[in-house]
Amino acid sequence: MRTTLELPDPLFARLKARAAMKQVSLKQLLHDYVEQGLDAPDPSASQGRRSASDLPMLRAPLQQQNVSFSNAGLFELLES
Repeated sequence: MRTTLELPDPLFARLKARAAMKQVSLKQLLHDYVEQGLDAPDPSASQGRRSASDLPMLRAPLQQQNVSFSNAGLFELLES
């Protein structure tokens, strides 16, 4: 299949230089880059999502008792 790409001149120059350096055609280099990009994991798919295993775990029992979980109670805990 044929398609047309519009690339800024500086980017095209870099691409052409890379193809020459690797001694491959521009077509082959673009094919390889597109294939690599499609095979790579999608970084936006996991962005902002965390699993429970990413969260910190408290492995010891809390020593504080009768703690008020209001803002004032939490500030008290931080200061002690």
